[in-house]
Amino acid sequence: MSAHAVKRLQISLTLNGERLEANVKARTNLVDFVRQECGLTGSHVGCEHGVCGACTIVVDGKTVRGCLMLAAQADGCAVTTVEGLAADPQWADLRDAFARHNALQCGFCTPGMLATLTEFIGSRSATSRSEIRDALSGNYCRCTGYQAIVDATAEVMVARGAKVTS
Repeated sequence: MSAHAVKRLQISLTLNGERLEANVKARTNLVDFVRQECGLTGSHVGCEHGVCGACTIVVDGKTVRGCLMLAAQADGCAVTTVEGLAADPQWADLRDAFARHNALQCGFCTPGMLATLTEFIGSRSATSRSEIRDALSGNYCRCTGYQAIVDATAEVMVARGAKVTS
């Protein structure tokens, strides 16, 4: 192999419920694979350092930074992007609450926020508004100031029977 040859790997994963096989460059990160190879552009690339949260994707039920995980590392995994979450009726209430509370603003951070909150809401029967803020601390938003996002999240959790305190 020459010094300029790019190593490629065969991977197999489930993407938003559909089995997928692909041949990827060894160094392709997961969010670039999802966006460029699969055409699912809902997850965004922001800082490319795992800090902003715009690239947050769900892998095997846990949120990951898609810019820090290689596509090859997702081999054998179940990957869910915001498009997969949008198709899941279980999360319609969260999407609707974001719209009602004007938590969307420009929308750049929204996919990462929704992925983060999907994991957070799904793992709790009680929380506080402070814990919601802590859960979102790795997702930057320059538009909303987070209050509308926290309000929308708290509303959904209460509607689902969780106790949310100040």
